Amino acid sequence: MDVNPQKKRRGLNRLWHALGYSLSGLRAAWDEKAFRLEAVIAFFLIPLSFGLAKSWVETALLVSTVVLVMVVELLNTGIESAIDRIGPEWHELAKRAKDIGSAAVLVSLMLCIGVWACAIWVNLLRA
Repeated sequence: MDVNPQKKRRGLNRLWHALGYSLSGLRAAWDEKAFRLEAVIAFFLIPLSFGLAKSWVETALLVSTVVLVMVVELLNTGIESAIDRIGPEWHELAKRAKDIGSAAVLVSLMLCIGVWACAIWVNLLRA
């Protein structure tokens, strides 16, 4: 069995190739509707966070929750792809893995919505 050539690389060469793999992953994720939607929403929410927040800590919290949703979506997509690689037939463990990944996305979305709702309430509606 051939060893992955990335395992033999060292230093900046390894980092350079890892960056390429990461960009390939983002391009692959762009084909997923959920990730695309979250990226478009992030395109608007991240700049908005600089105007909504009253401090750099609030800005960091708002931006972080948006980015967290995207990170969890990327991980969920990776899990789903790995499960689909195994085979198309239905299996209880495959369903469980996919459902748990989906639940992780839901939890991150609820956190994001909660933090943004609190920030809007405190900084706009109560002001």
